[in-house]
Amino acid sequence: MDWIVSVVAATIGYAAPVLYASLGEIISERAGVLNLGLEGVMLIGAVTGYITAVESGSLALAILATMLAGMLTGLVYAVLTVTLQTNQVVSGLALVTVGTGLSGFFGKPYTAVTGLEGFKNLAIPGLSQIPVLGPMLFKQNVMVYALYILVPLIYVFLYKTRPGLKLRALGENPGALDAAGMNVFGMRYLYVILGNAIVALGGAYFTLAYIPGWQDSITAGKGWIAAALVIFSSWNPAMATVGALIFGGVEVLGLRLQVLFPNIGIPTYFISMLPYVATVLVLILSTGSFRKHRKPGPAALGAFYDREAR
Repeated sequence: MDWIVSVVAATIGYAAPVLYASLGEIISERAGVLNLGLEGVMLIGAVTGYITAVESGSLALAILATMLAGMLTGLVYAVLTVTLQTNQVVSGLALVTVGTGLSGFFGKPYTAVTGLEGFKNLAIPGLSQIPVLGPMLFKQNVMVYALYILVPLIYVFLYKTRPGLKLRALGENPGALDAAGMNVFGMRYLYVILGNAIVALGGAYFTLAYIPGWQDSITAGKGWIAAALVIFSSWNPAMATVGALIFGGVEVLGLRLQVLFPNIGIPTYFISMLPYVATVLVLILSTGSFRKHRKPGPAALGAFYDREAR
């Protein structure tokens, strides 16, 4: 039982950065804007958070700086895709390249910097004493606890509030919102900027909570996994949580197998590949053409909106 508890607890920690990125992308895509640049945004958030934490000594300030960097990235992306109406797929891929380059450039002087005290696991009094569930859920770090609030908050916002209904309509039929007097372009700017701020937090998780430190491409492709999980989840925050936990669970089990069976004979690279293979398989099983009931994405996702064309 102790082994199971430790695996589940570790799974939640491993799932956190992917879940942050998935939640941010869900918000953006619900607004009708496709952003494939999650990897780049996460890297920008990771390096910004780490540099700020090292220079200021404040983790709170590092989180704030990370979100501001994500918002600035979102603003630039919104200008390109909403106002200038550039191709969203190409713009997203360009964002990955820019984010990788910028993070590598600004992070290079901090590669060998050590000693940062990142977010430590904190046991919540009372709740952490609950048998089995307590050690799993309530001996995590602050960034994981924030997800306990963020996931239900986004779910309730999307499905239980009028602004959430307008957000979903924004990705389905922006023309109807425009006809009702809503500012389609302003709303898309808002949600792209907000979504990118949340995605950036996923990158900061690596440098401030997971293993405090910086190295090039520290996110290791997690942004692409998050993009896949958005489709798997049918743009639903609750299902995105399930997908992130599946990914985290496979990654943790792979690492534990290496420790438990060091002479198992399976190459390390193959075990490291398992979470990505599992994500692809889950995506195929959940969205493949052989499924009778498939949930399509937002109807206006990736489509430009032109008021004159209404």
